[in-house]
Amino acid sequence: MFRRLAEAEAAIHEMPVEEVHLHEVGAVDSIIDIVGAVFALEWLGIDDIVSSALNVGGGTVEIAHGTFPIPAPATLRLLSGVPMYSSGTTELVTPTGALIISEYARSFGPLPSIRPDRVGYGAGTRDLGKVPNVLRVVIGERVEAREPLSDNTVLKIECEIDDMNPQLFGPVVDQLFGCGALDAFLTPIVMKKGRPGTLVTVLCRPGAREAISAILFRETTTIGVRMEMVERETLERDAVDVTVEGGSIRMKIARRNAEIVNVAPEFEDCVRVARTTGRPIKVIQAEAMRAWQERPASTR
Repeated sequence: MFRRLAEAEAAIHEMPVEEVHLHEVGAVDSIIDIVGAVFALEWLGIDDIVSSALNVGGGTVEIAHGTFPIPAPATLRLLSGVPMYSSGTTELVTPTGALIISEYARSFGPLPSIRPDRVGYGAGTRDLGKVPNVLRVVIGERVEAREPLSDNTVLKIECEIDDMNPQLFGPVVDQLFGCGALDAFLTPIVMKKGRPGTLVTVLCRPGAREAISAILFRETTTIGVRMEMVERETLERDAVDVTVEGGSIRMKIARRNAEIVNVAPEFEDCVRVARTTGRPIKVIQAEAMRAWQERPASTR
């Protein structure tokens, strides 16, 4: 780092590196700053450093060669390729600071997605008014940046079972729906050694993950589940009631782009009316569909 500093000064003065004399940055406090920063980063075990764009300040600064505009020549040289801007009337980035940040920062920009662990503040003695004269360092672990989940993003949880009493699957599915499952179904499969088994698949919101997993582990014999986020597309749904002999039936209507693409009577309603009247369920279903089709188009 000191060699980089000497090379920057040599380029500014158009002289060999061996003849460069460091002025301000050669002082004891600058040596402590540079050596201390190197030691601190090694001691903390930092693997990756990201810095915000640098506000170099504004106005002029007095250096060994006279009054110079901010940023000072050495600072500007060391910040080659680094995003910076000028705001204020005093020096906000010194050659020492420019040397340290340009040496270690791998990228510049907004705060990345991290899980903060420690935060440190280093305050200067100069009063900058409303702007705090503070350097803040946030240490943490990077986390994967994710796009906000859409309403069509759901969690799929699956497990295969080949050693459980089949009578237990019904109550398990009922419990899954009771704790937030959007859908749950069973698929017959053939597992290792030719054993017949059952694939249990559950779709739920990500927030229901723990509750669903708890039921599968507690109520079934599985010893592991798989999870993945999946996208789904659903139709717009609503319902209207139609009247048949013996009661009312709720008709489930599915639309896509305002066009009706599917209509079906609610099965449980058909069962209820069939029990009340003693007529077959299939007859109730047919009557409900006929009643729907006879409704004026404006009321569908």
